[in-house]
Amino acid sequence: MSDDGKNRWRSRTRAVRAGLDRSPHGETSEALFLNSGFVYDTAEQAEARFLGDDEGFIYSRYGNPTVAMFEERLAQLDGSEACFATASGMAAVFAALLCQLQSGDHVVASRALFGSCHYILTQLLPRYGIEVDLVDGADLSQWQDKIKDGTKVVFFETPSNPTLDLIDLKAVIDLAHDVDARVVVDNVFSTPILQRPADYGADVVVYSGTKHMDGQGRILGGAVLSSQAFITDHLMNFMRHTGPAMSAFNAWILLKGLETMELRLAEQCRNAQTIAEMLEAQDAVERVLYPGLKSFPQYALAQAQMTAGGSVITFDLRGGKDEAFRFLNGLQIVDISNNLGDAKSLITHPATTTHRAVGPEERAKVGIGDGMVRLSVGLEDPEDLMEDLGAALNRINDVI
Repeated sequence: MSDDGKNRWRSRTRAVRAGLDRSPHGETSEALFLNSGFVYDTAEQAEARFLGDDEGFIYSRYGNPTVAMFEERLAQLDGSEACFATASGMAAVFAALLCQLQSGDHVVASRALFGSCHYILTQLLPRYGIEVDLVDGADLSQWQDKIKDGTKVVFFETPSNPTLDLIDLKAVIDLAHDVDARVVVDNVFSTPILQRPADYGADVVVYSGTKHMDGQGRILGGAVLSSQAFITDHLMNFMRHTGPAMSAFNAWILLKGLETMELRLAEQCRNAQTIAEMLEAQDAVERVLYPGLKSFPQYALAQAQMTAGGSVITFDLRGGKDEAFRFLNGLQIVDISNNLGDAKSLITHPATTTHRAVGPEERAKVGIGDGMVRLSVGLEDPEDLMEDLGAALNRINDVI
């Protein structure tokens, strides 16, 4: 088929067919190349390969045929020109930032961040002499105030972890580009199925493949998506020489996961919408945060830039840590785990797990209280999930 024909493929076809590179054996499933290195026909070919004058693989830390298929498939789903796979989502975030920053540079980021992202921005980057300003992401005036001539990078998650704060993609990206800053977007919660930041002009998009792409709790993986020029000029050498490469086996698992991600995510979003509406009616629940609810503070923005509310619901229980723990310990179906995007429903208490290291003062600034829990909705029957959640909530009601 011509490239023009492939360019017209819709997302579900791309998820199954994009990047497929069959070996001479003609296998139906993508081949798994479990090898560290590659051989050359001649010494001259080896020299040309290292010079970049001969296409082909050199070493699996640099690139691998199975990993390359995953990179091509994800790039087509994301709408980005190119992709570089990483060992984990956090490896993707760190590489996307540090590969282009140096001492004296200025970064502006949203305050509502995953705990490890917050650590990179507030603890690691300043060690390299990089200035970082945090803003409340929903407040455009704060972005306008902090983004200035000389700002090198703008970074944010949308929706954020765990409060699901949204960033106006077009507005913030336009502000950044007015001063020639690059925009790096963490799109983990939405996946390229629910939202494509590249369509709004984002320069770099990062993912944790560990979440919805795998979707079954098996492996770690991440990806940086951007223009080919960004990868060639900034990311490639950083990745090659620091080594956070994705393994071929993990890439193969993720290739299989991408085939069904859209189907799984559609069902998870439907389940999450139903459960979010049920939680709003519970006496023990003080507040429900879910982009698909009309009560969500940024509901209009969610409708404008997301195709569904996602698979994650965050809610505050009346009381504090004791009530939250009583609720979690009362669940029979939903598992307590800090992962998300899985076929199994998972729940966590951010203040004592994913955002523990952020500290109470910073947690308070973004609205993470001791009664907050984050629920990743899976593929179980929604009636069973609601019965399980309801029974656990009754444990709190009995005490309150």
